Amino acid sequence: MNRFSLYWILQILGWGFFAFVNIFFANLSKGISSVQIWAFIVLAAFYLVSTHFLRYIVKSYEWFKQEISKLLLQALLALLALSLINTIAQVFINIAFGTLNPEEDFKILVISANLFLSFLFYAIWFLSYFLFHFLDNYNTSLKYEAKINEIRLNHLKSQLNPHFIFNALNSVRALVDEDPAKAKSAITRISNILRFSLMMDKKQVIEFADELSTVKDYLALETIRFEERLEVSYIIEDEAYSYKIPPMMLQTIVENAIKHGISNLVKGGVIEIKCREGIDDDLYIQVKNSGRLLTPPTLKAKGEGGHGLSNTLQRLKLIYGEKGTLRIFNSGTQFVITEIKIPKQRVNLE
Repeated sequence: MNRFSLYWILQILGWGFFAFVNIFFANLSKGISSVQIWAFIVLAAFYLVSTHFLRYIVKSYEWFKQEISKLLLQALLALLALSLINTIAQVFINIAFGTLNPEEDFKILVISANLFLSFLFYAIWFLSYFLFHFLDNYNTSLKYEAKINEIRLNHLKSQLNPHFIFNALNSVRALVDEDPAKAKSAITRISNILRFSLMMDKKQVIEFADELSTVKDYLALETIRFEERLEVSYIIEDEAYSYKIPPMMLQTIVENAIKHGISNLVKGGVIEIKCREGIDDDLYIQVKNSGRLLTPPTLKAKGEGGHGLSNTLQRLKLIYGEKGTLRIFNSGTQFVITEIKIPKQRVNLE
């Protein structure tokens, strides 16, 4: 069950229980008519709609990302305003159902009691929603920490495996006599990649420039191995450098393109990395490689998937929810494109 469905189930059950309790005690005290029952149901529906509107305001203006003092002040003002509106709404509901008793309902004590009870119910709802949001974020954080540890281990075991190191060192060995300066540069690049992998720690996101630098080191090493069989090009908009992305995400996509694309072609091919900003402040990262998908991989946020992309998709979902996407598709008959969409974050997720 997703969070949206759970939210509506709790909303309906919660305010439905509110209506039931009111009807039950009203019936115990002095009996209740069908008209009064409907009045209580409409009042519960008003609570449901008004709290949903409050949720919309909280999410739209990202209240839970603000300082605690500002959050408390905004919450207090919002709860007071809703309590006043609710008290006025109760009057109109009673008028509509013919249950209004002006001599009784317009007493200062009765109005004050209605204001207090409305504020109390809204405050309980807000505290419950805040607690749910806190626990949900905490659970997501735990899931991410567990996954990032798994990714680090998998990357060191498979992505930067002895086979890769063996190929890289062989390339360097061939250069030692022919071009010592180039061999020294290649060793530096290997060192940079290993250092980056070990130092990414538990960071959720890093600067785009840092990730791109590691990718360039990796492709420079692969160019030594493939020689003229590999052509690399970069089309990077300046806006891309203002984004942060999950560590090793672009690296994984590029390695996938080498492993399943270029290395399977006798004549080699092209790797093109293109990064641009979308109209909705999303970063689109495309890795285009020579080759063709005969059977598109099944990408799932849970479980294992082919082409080394399942972990990438799961990390996107954990960090960005539905706003982060990953897709892979053929472009014409000669190229495969892997595209990642990453939203621009307003807060530091590290």
